[in-house]
Amino acid sequence: MPTDTIVALATPPGIGAIGVIRLSGPQAIQIVDAVFYGKKLDKQASHTIHFGTIRDEQDHILDEVLASLFVEPRSYTGENVVEISCHGSNYIIQELIRLFIRKGARLAQPGEFTLRAFLNGQMDLSQAEAVADLIASSSEAAQQVAIKQLRGGISSEIKKLRQELIDFASLIELELDFGEEDVEFANRDQLRNLVEKLIRLMHKLLDSFQLGNAIKEGVNTVIAGRPNAGKSTLLNALLNEERAIVSEIAGTTRDTIEESLNIQGIQFRIIDTAGIREASDTIEAIGIKKPWKKCGNPPYSSIFLT
Repeated sequence: MPTDTIVALATPPGIGAIGVIRLSGPQAIQIVDAVFYGKKLDKQASHTIHFGTIRDEQDHILDEVLASLFVEPRSYTGENVVEISCHGSNYIIQELIRLFIRKGARLAQPGEFTLRAFLNGQMDLSQAEAVADLIASSSEAAQQVAIKQLRGGISSEIKKLRQELIDFASLIELELDFGEEDVEFANRDQLRNLVEKLIRLMHKLLDSFQLGNAIKEGVNTVIAGRPNAGKSTLLNALLNEERAIVSEIAGTTRDTIEESLNIQGIQFRIIDTAGIREASDTIEAIGIKKPWKKCGNPPYSSIFLT
């Protein structure tokens, strides 16, 4: 298990009203306590917030902050965690991080807070992956899928079935130990039903991968068809803007035009393509080949206009 203390900016980089700096590790509270002027944090209860100032080695006030305290194991990482809410100046944030590093912390690697949560048993691997999906979610559907996974929806089902299999395995081993007694401890029909239930769940998880991936990444929707069938007009109507050039001249669209659209909480990537026909030149031929490539790669859906 990690024995050092890490520090990183927990909010997006850039100028804002507030920036949050997070420290996690055995010495997180002591490191902040050494530069925090207010209450002694190591004397305070977990899940409390304290106002004070942070000063450098020359006793210069760097900022007035709020220190949020989370004592192990009741924290995101399972370790001592302190979150410093400071003003969102890039200069202040960098100075505070440098100060904490000088006091004994080290800069965290990308995803290391979640890694520590996983290593300390605060979440399983699927939940750890859900954290990244939740942060990157760009639609309501993607957010709901990530929340369900983060709450252990899949993990709890698998754990329950795993425990049932372990219980049955112990009964079968018991029969083997008392084989000469001709005693049956495990119900064969119940075991068969359990195995079939497990197989159904695994097929369900496999079948749901493509749907979940489409919700997470967005559904790429290809608009394909003959020239002047109204493909670019449909794209403009869906986007409610003149994104693609529309004309009566066949072959106006030669390259793909892609735009994102959120429909009832699901992200779609609408792709307008060149009209499918016998090409009159090399450039148009390249554009005509693209719809077939797009339609052939999941998770694409297609709208064909004739």
